[in-house]
Amino acid sequence: MRWLRVARIVGGMLLILLGLLWILQGADLIHIDPVLCVADCRPVTGGSPGWLIAGVVTAVVGVVLAGVRRGNPKSGASSS
Repeated sequence: MRWLRVARIVGGMLLILLGLLWILQGADLIHIDPVLCVADCRPVTGGSPGWLIAGVVTAVVGVVLAGVRRGNPKSGASSS
């Protein structure tokens, strides 16, 4: 199931990148203007602990998803 492993790595990398973006926004290190707004279109100013925590959790989930191997690892011991 090589395609499943590739899909997990790609999905994990996307989560890591999204988490890093949220961390930077939550720490007030990056500012992005609103793309789509319905009523009051003002950018959020100041840091946000909620987005910082969400970014950390998302990045950790991405690392786990991209880095954890499933299946039977090949062992050096031979069974007789």
